[in-house]
Amino acid sequence: MEKYDVVIIGAGVTGLATAYTLSRYKLKVLVLEKNIDAAFGVTKANSGIVHGGFHYPLTTLKGRLEIEGNQLFSQYHKDLHFPFKRCGIILAAFTEEELLKVKELYERGKKNRVPGIELCSRERILKLEEKLSGNVLGGLYAPEGGVLEPYKYAFALAEISQKNGVKILYEKEVTSGTWKDSSWEISTAEGNIYKSRYVVNAAGLYADKISALFGGEEFSIHPRKGEEYLLDRLSPARPSKVIFPVPTTHSTGGLVIPTCDGTTMVGPTAEVLEDKEEKTTTEINRNNIFALAKNMVPSVSEKDLITAFSGSRPAMEGEDFYIAPSKKVPAFIQAAGIQSPGLTASPAIGKYIGVLLEKEGLTLEEDPSFIPSLPYQKPLWEMTKEEADAMHKKDPAWTNIICRCEKISEGEIVDAIRKGHTTLDGIKLYTRSGMGRCQGGFCSGRILEILARETGKNYASFTKRGDNSFLTAGDLTGEK
Repeated sequence: MEKYDVVIIGAGVTGLATAYTLSRYKLKVLVLEKNIDAAFGVTKANSGIVHGGFHYPLTTLKGRLEIEGNQLFSQYHKDLHFPFKRCGIILAAFTEEELLKVKELYERGKKNRVPGIELCSRERILKLEEKLSGNVLGGLYAPEGGVLEPYKYAFALAEISQKNGVKILYEKEVTSGTWKDSSWEISTAEGNIYKSRYVVNAAGLYADKISALFGGEEFSIHPRKGEEYLLDRLSPARPSKVIFPVPTTHSTGGLVIPTCDGTTMVGPTAEVLEDKEEKTTTEINRNNIFALAKNMVPSVSEKDLITAFSGSRPAMEGEDFYIAPSKKVPAFIQAAGIQSPGLTASPAIGKYIGVLLEKEGLTLEEDPSFIPSLPYQKPLWEMTKEEADAMHKKDPAWTNIICRCEKISEGEIVDAIRKGHTTLDGIKLYTRSGMGRCQGGFCSGRILEILARETGKNYASFTKRGDNSFLTAGDLTGEK
């Protein structure tokens, strides 16, 4: 039975930000994830917004950790090199009633000490964002808001944590937790048992199930599905800043988002469901979200749509984050209900959980061998001709284009595979191959060839995202 100081259940941004925090100390840390790769749960379908700090008051955990997390991203980006831009956030008002709400959020932002927050007239906001409809009456501007790629951020957290001794095991679904002899015995579906002094429940949509398995608090996670629609990078609708509508009771959704890679995203919707695995997109929601987006940015067009997807936020009653030591069982930290702005807050959540663990008795002694940063590998699409020529001389695979839409090379795909991403979706999220106009229509077969070559496995063994999502059936080689 392997023994650890801390076991974290869940390899989304909450669990991995916690792992990164704990990797700074002389601790033995394990992350257990039921999916085949990191960020394959709630994190995978995130909008990628770094929120501006004006939606929630400081009386909430959301509000406090959002503000802190936003500011931590500058250092995290410098150290870990995931795609991140402080492009700024605009909240646009189109009615007098919405203007009143904007003023209320501006005052909240001032109380929250949001850097540079500005209440804008119609003329000012149109100067800040020329793609906005001329019907706009005014709005709010938060220059410290921005965008990032959530999966690349999660992968970077996983990589730096592993370099600092954290062990991450995938396809390990936790089935029970038993408190015995002052530690937890944690069982998985495969029959493995791990022993740990402390447990962190960062299981996203299934945090309620994990709490019950360990005898913790009874609560319910209600999935709130959000549909997202991605426009081609050539779309004339791409704004320079993230554009928010005035929020409703249950959602800040319906945004127009200039993603880090050059595409434009519209969404998300907000639909309360019971099925945690529901991932469909619907015509009625698409029509609604495009109507809202066009109201803000008239040049948004369904003709530019290249793909649609959905994901669910793990909402709880009360709407705030639930991050606290369990009052029912010992040495068990709850990190549940981490919905929007959970991505923004995640660096601060990781640090906050570290503080809670220390208060519960865990000794945090800094490790002098801690590795603070990852080496930076510039993607081919960002290289100058001279830089690409230099890479070609070192390894021609780095200029052999596999994904033409996103200009992703064989070398980049091999790098992803060697870092443990062995599904089509894992490679897609790590490299962006298959995310362009053709959505993998031309490059998927070539990626499978590289996977087979690099791993020595048969084509039939590869999946899109794990489980039973196999990509081929039968024998493609003509060999028995």
